[in-house]
Amino acid sequence: MRIVSLTNETKKNLLEDLLKRSTNDYGEYEKIVADIIENVKTRKEEAIFEYSLKFDKCEMTKETFMVTPEEIKEAYTQIDENFIRVMKDSAANIRAYHEKQKRNSWFDAKEDGTILGQKITPMQTVGVYVPGGKAAYPSTTLMNVVPAKVAGVPNIVMTTPAGADGKVNPATLVAADIAGVDMIFKVGGAQAIAALAYGTEMIPKVDKIVGPGNIFVALAKRAVYGHVSIDSIAGPSEILVLADETATPKYVAADLLSQAEHDELASAILVTTSRELAEAVSKEVDVFLGKLSRTEIMQKSLDNYGYILIAPDMETAIEATNEIASEHLEILTKNPFDTMTKIKNAGAIFLGEYSSEPLGDYYAGPNHVLPTNGTAKFFSPLNVDDYVKKSSIISYSREALEKVHKDIELFAEKEGLTAHANSIRVRFED
Repeated sequence: MRIVSLTNETKKNLLEDLLKRSTNDYGEYEKIVADIIENVKTRKEEAIFEYSLKFDKCEMTKETFMVTPEEIKEAYTQIDENFIRVMKDSAANIRAYHEKQKRNSWFDAKEDGTILGQKITPMQTVGVYVPGGKAAYPSTTLMNVVPAKVAGVPNIVMTTPAGADGKVNPATLVAADIAGVDMIFKVGGAQAIAALAYGTEMIPKVDKIVGPGNIFVALAKRAVYGHVSIDSIAGPSEILVLADETATPKYVAADLLSQAEHDELASAILVTTSRELAEAVSKEVDVFLGKLSRTEIMQKSLDNYGYILIAPDMETAIEATNEIASEHLEILTKNPFDTMTKIKNAGAIFLGEYSSEPLGDYYAGPNHVLPTNGTAKFFSPLNVDDYVKKSSIISYSREALEKVHKDIELFAEKEGLTAHANSIRVRFED
């Protein structure tokens, strides 16, 4: 891995490199996505089945489009029992963590008859997109569905592409069943997002779409935003390890590669105050690259977006960490909890050398759907709040309104809105 001194110039170059991965730079695909959305919007299943045949080499009909209970039962027989147990344990951890995020409606009543409050209501129908293709992502299914169930969403519709044989990956189906998905349809890509956003003969229109996908899925989500809500536009995966001389080089190298293997656009960054650690980590990375699979992907990821930055002191290292605002942040310092108090921007923070990033991906409980590409400065991980709506409650008695009605009328008149003022005034005219 390249080792560079952390300066304002190197930091500026790194941030510019990372921003190149944004979906805003894929305008060439927007016309394709717009055409797919319009086609599905008008022709519904007919268009979807054509795209399934074109992109997935899968011949779909209305009879085979929706996953049946029999297919889910069959999926259980195809998965190792121990893995089923692990998925159930993971789902339990995710559920327990997100239960702590739940909020209740509240009301604040005063003696004069003023009642203010907030009513929290779960969304009625949520669409969950789960990628398919060569890889299966049962963890994505659990992370997107379980918080929705905790929030109280009654209808969860999942879309995921089928293979050429018309079947969905069995691990994905088992995870969906464990999490509590209500309906599953065999469709992927931008066409799945369009179907969820506008509804078809078989797929109900949803209120919100969550879940990651390729560039076509990301652009489709961006295109339908406003007609429905979305979670976020997921960018390539990223990890930043903030470490001092106490970190174990082998652990750091292994953790950097855990994200570099995702795809060629993934970023893996070490920020450290120790040149000795930097050089040792670089050597360990080379050792792992000679042993692990997906070496070509990892090498390209590191060549393009892999950095080891040597900072003159921990204060400078922390400042750079906050500016990068990584999706995953591991803190491997002498006192990681103390260092963590100085972190302002990160999707998920992993403290100590036995809290490696995959722990969060699969098992610990906090959500692995995280802000990317610097958006941790203003976005949060997927959580229960993403699946509810908040309504303000206002109730004044005559006594309460009488005390302030002239103030309200004055405010309205100063804005030139005489009908607003009149709406209050008429209640106190003889």
